Amino acid sequence: MAITLDTPLDQFPGVGEARAKKLEKLGLTRCAQLLTYFPRDYEDRREIYSIRSAPLGRKVCVRAMAAEHPRLARIRRGLELVQLRVVDQAGALHLTFFNQSYVERALRAGEEYIFFGMVEEHGSRRAMVNPIFEPADRRNTTGRIIPVYPLTAGISNHLMLSLTQRAVEACAGSAQETLPPSIRLEHGLAQAEFAYRNIHFPDTFQALELARQRLTFEELFYLSAGLTMLKTRRGGGSGQAVPSRPQNDFLALLPFPPTGAQLRVMEEIAGDMASGRPMNRLVQGDVGSGKTVVAAFAAWLAAGAGCQTALMAPTEVLAEQHWRSLSALLRPAGIWVGLLTGGLTQKEKRETRKALAAGEIDLIIGTHALISPQVEFRRLALIVADEQHRFGVAQRAALAGKSEQGGMPPPHVLVMSATPIPRTLALIIYGDLDVSIIDQLPPGRTPVETYVVHEDKRQRMYNFVRRLVGEGRQAYIICPAVEEKAEDGGQGGQWAQAEARPDLKAVTTYAETLRTQVFPDLRVAFLHGKMRPREKEAVMSSFAAGEIDVLVSTTVVEVGVDVPNAALIVVENAECFGLSQLHQLRGRVGRGKHQSYCVLITNTRSPDSLARLRTLASTTDGFRIAEEDLKLRGPGDFFGSRQHGLPQLALADLSGDLRLLQEAQAAARSLLQSDPGLTRPENRPVLERVRRLFADTPDIFN
Repeated sequence: MAITLDTPLDQFPGVGEARAKKLEKLGLTRCAQLLTYFPRDYEDRREIYSIRSAPLGRKVCVRAMAAEHPRLARIRRGLELVQLRVVDQAGALHLTFFNQSYVERALRAGEEYIFFGMVEEHGSRRAMVNPIFEPADRRNTTGRIIPVYPLTAGISNHLMLSLTQRAVEACAGSAQETLPPSIRLEHGLAQAEFAYRNIHFPDTFQALELARQRLTFEELFYLSAGLTMLKTRRGGGSGQAVPSRPQNDFLALLPFPPTGAQLRVMEEIAGDMASGRPMNRLVQGDVGSGKTVVAAFAAWLAAGAGCQTALMAPTEVLAEQHWRSLSALLRPAGIWVGLLTGGLTQKEKRETRKALAAGEIDLIIGTHALISPQVEFRRLALIVADEQHRFGVAQRAALAGKSEQGGMPPPHVLVMSATPIPRTLALIIYGDLDVSIIDQLPPGRTPVETYVVHEDKRQRMYNFVRRLVGEGRQAYIICPAVEEKAEDGGQGGQWAQAEARPDLKAVTTYAETLRTQVFPDLRVAFLHGKMRPREKEAVMSSFAAGEIDVLVSTTVVEVGVDVPNAALIVVENAECFGLSQLHQLRGRVGRGKHQSYCVLITNTRSPDSLARLRTLASTTDGFRIAEEDLKLRGPGDFFGSRQHGLPQLALADLSGDLRLLQEAQAAARSLLQSDPGLTRPENRPVLERVRRLFADTPDIFN
């Protein structure tokens, strides 16, 4: 069968219906997708060692002969061992295979093989556990650089290797060259066919680097072009001009003086809203930096011009919290604040929608209920989205359409995010928005004390929980998994591609253990993302009301309601989480008048992991932590939880590709200056690639 770019993967040899479904979990259904499913790592298997010369502590290839027939032993149910000795002229190597009974039939005494694995030394005896192997005279996965792919259960690297090899051989030459020749030559970039062949199967690491540079530049170039077009499109139209008002009139409503950073961001917002162009601004600030006050200022400006504001919150509990705090703040200024969530009665919803359509509500706070077709505004001029990760471009666009229904120009958009992101990364992730940063905390906030604690101090941690609850406080305990052997490894995908670990704490079983064995006299509840929305809301409401002492949860609480009485957060298996995510979790406490604590429990002995955790313990500066996270882990943390609607990056490492990013952005700007709509025939392939990249962003190029 001839393979083309459109060939479905279930027509590849060795891929049946079951495997095709598993490949689909990885986003792979057609041959073309294999070409752009890039390896996450590479193993250098080019050098072949003798048994005695093989270095210890890293994976290497060893050539040796099976000196005996493999011995299969069934140790207990679920555990089988295959053992044998292999030899060369210089020595012997003892091999052990766990739960791979096929090895007994696959290896024949007297035959030579290449074994790839880590050589260990026990006294004078050398050993290898679970090596990959193949006959010395029929080599396919040794003697070369081998790609290592992201996998899912039931899909091995060996299978991905064979599928990708077929795809590259059949289709790399068909890959369309979409980069304009002038740009490719100016930046010294390899051709598309060379890049696809060598990103998967490089002969040398120099060839791999050339391929990676070409494909990374291309990725950043199309992303920059799309974001520039999106920003131009959104900024080019006319918006509702909202006149500035004396800032002191708003400041008089506040119970405390704002920080200099808050005042600076308020001025930026006032300038945007008065400009006559639609504002599209991201306000980034650490937990507790006062972003809500800045949003209230924007709503106060809109109300002064006789316009309405919609604030979208990710949960009903958070929407109600905003409603209570903003009502108290803005009502003295004559601003009416309404609430619209799924939890209201039908009568309450009807009355709220009626008041909204009549223009009687100045600021409406709600969840996704605000997007529903029945909701109409009289003069919607401002949308505030709390936590961009939870609201994608599509939801913002749906809400923006509400203003156009009322004959209004496109509304201003203000996005609030408590996830500190290095500015470079923010330019990419939020490329369609202007970025403001609140980099000061209000005076008087007591920093959360953070401790890294080893597993052997667990009992002391339990005693600490009990002591704080005895003083009337509440505690969160965060786990990386939902249930034992959870397929997705918990919220946030921390373990989506990690092997199952028996020591990982799972919410459901751990909560039961705490309830029955550790804290039988305390009120223990659990919360995770697989629960129904109503169940989650009920648990968070009970915790906020002080009816739960200890809440065991996944990172679903990362963005949640304020519970000023919660003074302790314990993070189990803390090494599983990114620094930025741990910092977000730490922000759940320290919101009241009590000294608060964050305890990071870990069983790791890895110096790198411990260094990361100690970074968190040494600082509360979210931006410093974000920079460190970017350096240590690359951008996966940020891109793994980004908002829907803007495209993912497959290759670019923004901690190391800043020069390429700047070159790609400059090339995209230059091209769009000469051809803003990419309408020239030679630029049509670029437009098509940008369209495909932004396929989830509604109406971007219509």
